[in-house]
Amino acid sequence: MEFNFNNESPIYIQLVDKLKEAIISGEYPLGSKIPSVRDLALTAKVNPNTMQKALGELEKDKLIYTERTNGKYVTEDKKLVNKIKKDIARDITEKYITNMNKIGITKKEILSYLEEIGGIK
Repeated sequence: MEFNFNNESPIYIQLVDKLKEAIISGEYPLGSKIPSVRDLALTAKVNPNTMQKALGELEKDKLIYTERTNGKYVTEDKKLVNKIKKDIARDITEKYITNMNKIGITKKEILSYLEEIGGIK
């Protein structure tokens, strides 16, 4: 997993987003143990407290849970993961359509671009 941070939002929020992406994409499969806070912090080159804050948010969202003395694990709730995946996909799609509309691209043109660029039919 690679972490690239920007100045648009707090680092812990960017960590939450990146870790969510890793979970919904299957990089961290359902029920799997995730690396320790320290290991994740080293990988991301952030303070362990910042990583702990991000993991706390994921735990609050029920995407991960802690087993005392055994570490942190990805949820096994496939419905929850699919809902979050759908919500993120909807958000990305809405932003895409809004940005295309801002530059005068019509719905028909958007569909044409998607077919041409993305191989969508």
